[in-house]
Amino acid sequence: MSLSQALAGFAVLALMLTLVPGLDTAVVLRGALTRSRSYAFATIVGIVTGLVLWGAAAGAGATAVLAASRTAYRALSLAGAVYLTWLGLRMIMRSWRSENQSADPQRSSALDGGSAPKGGLWHGWSVGLLTDLLNPKAGVFYLATIPQFMADGVPPLVMGILLALVHGACNAVWFGALALGASWVGPRVAGARLTRWIDRVTGGLFIGFGAKLALDVRH
Repeated sequence: MSLSQALAGFAVLALMLTLVPGLDTAVVLRGALTRSRSYAFATIVGIVTGLVLWGAAAGAGATAVLAASRTAYRALSLAGAVYLTWLGLRMIMRSWRSENQSADPQRSSALDGGSAPKGGLWHGWSVGLLTDLLNPKAGVFYLATIPQFMADGVPPLVMGILLALVHGACNAVWFGALALGASWVGPRVAGARLTRWIDRVTGGLFIGFGAKLALDVRH
């Protein structure tokens, strides 16, 4: 298989996967609606960073450990479940604190569609990164697909990174469009009350995904 054929074939698969709503979609939309456009873009960069790391690991054969070792898969699943549950609870708790403090404009400004607070962009990047890295199914997906798209004469590590960059480009375009749309709509429709409910719904979604990962550990 030539390099161009491998990249084109994987691009089709990556685009289909990108269009399916999931946790990545939730964190990008939530960031654009409740924080800022730049925060959402930072989250997208974090997601792409995670994909590249998974691609490099798959190309180097490191993700084979997840398929071969049930203990490693369960450990990563449990870490992901804890992280997602913590993130979901944090969103919900913050929404209730915001409701109690709604009379204080300084404390609620970040939830009213203002710019991200100091350090917010790094936080958005880390949320996107960890959401990807702590999802063992992403590693297993890359392990199952990347070997099928190896190009002749290209080292596996390099090929893994190139394929992950293709996937990352699909994510950047699609999630970037979602972030632009949500950041435009958000200030026009999302008041403090709606923002709190967005946090609660998104937080509940994260807790649900965390619970599913935890249940997968038991099987």
